[in-house]
Amino acid sequence: MKKILRFLTHRLVILSLLLIFQFLLLVLFIVDLNDYYVQYSTLSIIVATLCALHIINNDSNPAYKTAWILPLIVFPMLGVLIYLIFGKDNLSKRQINKMTIVNEKQEELCKSNYNPHTVMDDAVGNKQSLYMEKYAYSPLYKNTYAEYLSSGEKKLSALLCELEKAEKYIFMEYFIIHDGDMWERTLDVLKRKASEGLDVRIIYDDFGCAMGLPKKYPDELKKYGIKCCIFNKLKPVLSPKLNNRDHRKICVIDGKVAFTGGINFGDEYINKKERFGYWKDTAVMIKGEASFSLTAMFLGMWRYITNEDEPLEKFHSEGLTESSCDKNDGYVQPYCDNPTDREAVGQNVYLNMINSAKKYILITTPYLIIDNVIRTALCNAAKSGVTVVIITPGVPDKKLVFQVTRSNYSELLRAGVRIFEFSPGFIHAKMFDVDGKYATVGTVNLDYRSLYLHFECGLWLAHCECIKDIENDIVKTLDVCEEIPRDFVIRKTGIKKLFYAVVRAFAPLM
Repeated sequence: MKKILRFLTHRLVILSLLLIFQFLLLVLFIVDLNDYYVQYSTLSIIVATLCALHIINNDSNPAYKTAWILPLIVFPMLGVLIYLIFGKDNLSKRQINKMTIVNEKQEELCKSNYNPHTVMDDAVGNKQSLYMEKYAYSPLYKNTYAEYLSSGEKKLSALLCELEKAEKYIFMEYFIIHDGDMWERTLDVLKRKASEGLDVRIIYDDFGCAMGLPKKYPDELKKYGIKCCIFNKLKPVLSPKLNNRDHRKICVIDGKVAFTGGINFGDEYINKKERFGYWKDTAVMIKGEASFSLTAMFLGMWRYITNEDEPLEKFHSEGLTESSCDKNDGYVQPYCDNPTDREAVGQNVYLNMINSAKKYILITTPYLIIDNVIRTALCNAAKSGVTVVIITPGVPDKKLVFQVTRSNYSELLRAGVRIFEFSPGFIHAKMFDVDGKYATVGTVNLDYRSLYLHFECGLWLAHCECIKDIENDIVKTLDVCEEIPRDFVIRKTGIKKLFYAVVRAFAPLM
């Protein structure tokens, strides 16, 4: 009984009920207009037409446009109201201006430090690098060692080891932090380091942590000398801001060591707690100059949330040279993506990698909800003789999203793309490996939310030794996967095909 009461009084449950209540009020408002049906129907058709014209002429993704136009056509009355609430630009001009300033400062700072104009002796890789330097506000780095961490367990072990060595500051930014063994072991170190006088800061997303942390958790951390701020606090108001989440996973230590990848703080990530079978996830640890870009990303988000304008130069780490790295091979380039600049960096990084492939493309992703641009790129690569392999979960975390993922299989399979489902459970890793030369590990899922709505980040790697480790791990993972046959869709019933068609049409709004 106590568990039920605790669940019903949880702030996320209350918030959801309040949002549902507001939505029902909208419906009742429309029903109540039956007495003025002719007038309202005429007005709604006019407004729906204007909304449709606005959607058609804006610069959003075509699939996103289709997903909004359909409800305007089918349910013009309700569709107009929902579009006016959720369909407009997700961020206000004030938010966009704030992030623009952050981006400009980050770009200026990164370009003024650590030999930012490193040029690769590789025309294909150099094109990708120049794109990220211009639009992701981070240069290419040479003096950096990258180590691939093939599981949450390995990431936690490496993280705890490096946290113990911290001397100046520890910055952490995560989408999900849940109480449990993984977080408690980390928090113990953070408390101790804060008591020693280190600058320890944490950013977490309110939606991602709503079920795992108490509402006033920053006050609790403050008692230990840990600074904490929350991204996009949840409010019981129907608003498009609910769509924009901080999906990044960043830990930076003294500007010398940094971690990123798909791994959050929850016991399922280290398989201490079973959710959806075995949880497969990955990360990369870097040591050296490139760590500063992740420092700048964190501090940019800190400024965006708190309005604290600190001189970022004071967080430089002196003496980072080639000899300061355990190894020094290849190139590392951190990148970030946000919905404020209308530049789909995460998607374009993936597209550039797909289009540059000569032999093979290996991909792992928890969701495969893609638009025509990425789908066409993958199909063209496969049709051109490139081996394209995609691994998705065998056990879904969200059943409807899993069906949307499967609805994208048909065209890819017909083009020759090989799709595997991870039989032991849920694969949460977001990775690309192209020809063993280039790879990326980060937070960007192959879905609309990650590609267009969320704040994301990743590491692009070129000619690094750890790319071999990434490739070997993906190949090893294939041994426990089940390959989807090319006649996968042919086996399905007509009702299932219709269902796939519907969920694919509305996938951008999920």
